[in-house]
Amino acid sequence: MAEDTITTEDPITGDEIEIPADVEVGEIIDSPITGAELEVVSVDPVVLEEAPELEEDWGE
Repeated sequence: MAEDTITTEDPITGDEIEIPADVEVGEIIDSPITGAELEVVSVDPVVLEEAPELEEDWGE
């Protein structure tokens, strides 16, 4: 594991993913597995949840 990343669980797939070690609560990151937006809800330990959709998907 690189020093500037941490491993946590993707809440959608359950797979382990690496994210930047300096994430903050409320930060949105993209899942490297699904591409879905994930929200950081805790940093000790790091907990991710699927980010709520605030507007319509631009791809529709």
